[in-house]
Amino acid sequence: MGRFLNRFFARLNTRFPSLFDRAVKKPEVMTFTDVPWTPFTKPLNKARVALVTTAGVHLLGQTPFDMLDRDGDASYRELPSVTPLGDYTITHDYYDHTDAEKDINIVFPIERLMELKDAGFIGSVAEVNYGFMGHIDGSHVETLMKKTAPQVGASLKAKGVDAVILTPG
Repeated sequence: MGRFLNRFFARLNTRFPSLFDRAVKKPEVMTFTDVPWTPFTKPLNKARVALVTTAGVHLLGQTPFDMLDRDGDASYRELPSVTPLGDYTITHDYYDHTDAEKDINIVFPIERLMELKDAGFIGSVAEVNYGFMGHIDGSHVETLMKKTAPQVGASLKAKGVDAVILTPG
């Protein structure tokens, strides 16, 4: 019943966003002063680009994101670039992804990224991209910030990724 209600409210929010704004507790905004900034100087046509999505995208054969935990799921899924489009799915109850289920590129624009590579606009697409669930709260925030996000960052760096496009759900 809980997942049904989540999806119902996600669709309701899509149609009447002002209701959502009034009914939902706003999360505390996190600010950081120690975030390093490095200007991007590599020509894009030489850069390797990856996608990271918080839309709950994963492959059909992978474990779905945990929608029963009210604080979300701080884990991630590896999404190889060579995956056929029909092998992607979305497990995320907190937004209406009806259209994204018809075209995964709405939240995970892998075909658009490949087109940029083919046109010579970017150098290459990362062999592995990453999917997260965007609803993270409570103790899972610390897990995301101290464990899973650094793991993905280190993996992207080790695989020679120069730039990441982050897409929300």
